[in-house]
Amino acid sequence: MATRPDVLDLLELSPDFVRDPYPVYARLRAEGPVHHVLTPDRQDVWLVVGHEAGRTAFTDPRLSRDWRRSGDIGKIINTEQDHPALAHMLMADPPDHTRLRRLVARAFTPRRIETLAPRIQEITDDLLDAMAALPERRADLVDAFAFPLPMTVICELLGVPELDRGAFRGWSNEMVSRTSPEAEAAAYAQMPRYLVGLIEAKRAAPGDDLLSAMIHAVDEGGDSLSPDELIGMCVLLLIAGHETTVNMIGNGMRALFAHPDQLADLLANPGLLDGAIEEMLRYDGPVETCTDRLALEDVEIGGVVIPAGSAVLIAMADADRDPARFADPDRFDIRRDARGHIAFGHGLHHCLGAPLARLEGRIALRSLLDRFPGLTDGADGDEPAWVPGMLIRGVRELPVRW
Repeated sequence: MATRPDVLDLLELSPDFVRDPYPVYARLRAEGPVHHVLTPDRQDVWLVVGHEAGRTAFTDPRLSRDWRRSGDIGKIINTEQDHPALAHMLMADPPDHTRLRRLVARAFTPRRIETLAPRIQEITDDLLDAMAALPERRADLVDAFAFPLPMTVICELLGVPELDRGAFRGWSNEMVSRTSPEAEAAAYAQMPRYLVGLIEAKRAAPGDDLLSAMIHAVDEGGDSLSPDELIGMCVLLLIAGHETTVNMIGNGMRALFAHPDQLADLLANPGLLDGAIEEMLRYDGPVETCTDRLALEDVEIGGVVIPAGSAVLIAMADADRDPARFADPDRFDIRRDARGHIAFGHGLHHCLGAPLARLEGRIALRSLLDRFPGLTDGADGDEPAWVPGMLIRGVRELPVRW
């Protein structure tokens, strides 16, 4: 794809952009809040940087998520315009978004999430037991712990059979950070096909799980989820229900390894954990940019006009490194007051699962450091494989030793 003169190629600004995008974001932010860019996977988008501009963009109704109704889905995803996997609240604007979120929100209240703590602790302990039994005293933390913990939790919450969980990892990876357009299209074909059968089984024999509840959920006005919406909401919850926590754990441990003084503080004072998690989310959060917004009309931000029909990304990672909001923002400090970060988004689409991700993060990190206080980076200087694209921020593997 040829680069137009007025479009900034992020990889030309820094060939190291995927591993460390923060210097590029800071450079762009110093020049203004909006830039026309070419992403590492060669997508033509308008990028919003900075904390205040990001928060404002999140709440601008002219920046829509309803690509199915108002835009060309092929600009951002290699699948059909009316694909059922996209019939979920993250791809909707009010009033559809309001309706869809209401039908599942009761399962994600802070009180309901706290009841999951004993089971999350049990899953965590089982995974750490398996790690501790490894004779070589080293493991890939992503494969052994950070991935199976939230994936097991969300699958149990939804009622997905254990034997099917391995396939979800591949489908999810392609949907959020595709390795090729063909692999992305295959994932969009295969995951819904499986879910149709699962939904029918749950409809015939409902269980004590969220999917059964969603199938039979009816609100006060008699509203319920359509067949496509059931598929779409399952896809969304399965993906969003584990990706955030996987990379929160991975990025958080990488930050601690890179700042041994902070790791020592946390080991000496476990009461710092809640604040440490918020700082991990701010400093190197699991979601780098928002999912693509669609400009429904010409939108002016900071003196720059984003043309109608354009795809727009909000750089949440940069918003949380903005010195106008956080002092010395490139410094990792678990004692910092990191409140106000937008690692879980902002506005209508603020992450519904944020309480679950925080709970999983608290239990996971506390238990991991209690069990392995001598845990260290086991990469031996080798550069990890990073998740491609600009949506998810994280590594595919994280070697550790103890």
